[in-house]
Amino acid sequence: MIRRAAVLFLAALLPVLAGAGQAGAAGYRYWSFWERDGSAWTYATVGPSLARPADGDVQGFRFSVSEDSGDAAKPRGTADFDVICADTPATDGTKRVALVLDFGTPADAPSGERPPADRTACARVAEDATTAEALASVAKPLRYDSNALLCAIAGYPAKGCGEQVATGGRTSGGETSASGTERTGARDDGGSGPSVGLIGGAAVIVVLGAAALWQVRRRA
Repeated sequence: MIRRAAVLFLAALLPVLAGAGQAGAAGYRYWSFWERDGSAWTYATVGPSLARPADGDVQGFRFSVSEDSGDAAKPRGTADFDVICADTPATDGTKRVALVLDFGTPADAPSGERPPADRTACARVAEDATTAEALASVAKPLRYDSNALLCAIAGYPAKGCGEQVATGGRTSGGETSASGTERTGARDDGGSGPSVGLIGGAAVIVVLGAAALWQVRRRA
């Protein structure tokens, strides 16, 4: 009888423990890469060192905290090629790429840093140039990590690269590196105390434990 009560208790406990584990939500602070498709932004499927935009293309970068590409914040502001490249005439043997650089919000900034003002730039580069080369021509210094993940544009942020931060949602890894590979962000365990889910789970455990003991005593 005692064994059966213990089994029932553990069976009820497993979903609680699973929920408590998922409560420790995480996202990643990084630069996401976007391509303009008509009037909308689409998340790039390759990294900037593999993308080869055509003359007249608009591409964007946004610094933010997100869990994956599905909830990544899009670049804000003007994204019209004719406006961004109005003062950059076409020349033979080159192409023009309009770039939208959104440095994000103070809430997404690393501790001690403040995002620069958002800006646009028209990069005039060789016809076979990649997006990474176009970006380097107008927004130095760029910073990459050892896995070719784009860490900083125009020197922002000054440090850090794809670090994990608490967001309150599910945990996911997946920033696109400059080489087009998927990379999980660096782990950051800087929590600020137990989560509500963990506290709630502990309370349920206490209730279930008391119920199991009551059943044992009742049937003894």
